[in-house]
Amino acid sequence: MAARLGAALLLAAGASGCLRYEFDHEFWLRTDGAGSVRVTGRPALWVAFKGLPDADDEVRLLADARRAFERSGLEVRRAQVTTWSGRHYLSVTAEFKDVNRLSATPAFPDLTLQLQRAADRLNLEGAWRLPAGSAELASRDRDGLAAIRFHLPSKVYAHRNAADGVERGNILTWRTELPAVQSGGRALAFGASLGQRSILVSTLWLFAAAIGTAVATLVTVFALVRRRGRASEDQLQQPAR
Repeated sequence: MAARLGAALLLAAGASGCLRYEFDHEFWLRTDGAGSVRVTGRPALWVAFKGLPDADDEVRLLADARRAFERSGLEVRRAQVTTWSGRHYLSVTAEFKDVNRLSATPAFPDLTLQLQRAADRLNLEGAWRLPAGSAELASRDRDGLAAIRFHLPSKVYAHRNAADGVERGNILTWRTELPAVQSGGRALAFGASLGQRSILVSTLWLFAAAIGTAVATLVTVFALVRRRGRASEDQLQQPAR
């Protein structure tokens, strides 16, 4: 009984919805390459991975993060400090016009990212790593998980080792332990192949097709009923012999 309970707890802890990431990039992407992103992490991780000036004042650090996003051509929608389990996290949410222009900008020196068209597919490729020359983190800031997450706009045909496969139809998550990317220059690589037509457009086309089929069926039924009605009237009007 105890073994079963322990296994159940491990499964629950492993579910992506139950995990807490110490550093997290979450993207909402459109088929044209535009979208939005939310980056959330502990202050020390922002300093190490984003190259922000080290500052004990979190308000100042958040202002520096906001400026880095704006200098990178993003439109910042929200910048805030949150608290979870006694730890503080900086969070910036912003919109971008082209995901291919994010790599190696002041906001994303730690990220390479490309979305390319190939035949009838969109190929997403990228990697997240600690930039060269970054200051070494204190031992207290090296623990925990980091993640790259994408809410994709269309059907996912394939992915490269997403941690939980395709979630809820179009979400992919790649995660790693922080020490893995803080030593030896290792990167968290990710990739996926998806359709060029968005799920919303596909749904609208299916909805329109269903309405068109229903209308055509009603018109056909109405025409048949009307034709039979006329045939009956003609029979009634014929003179008796």
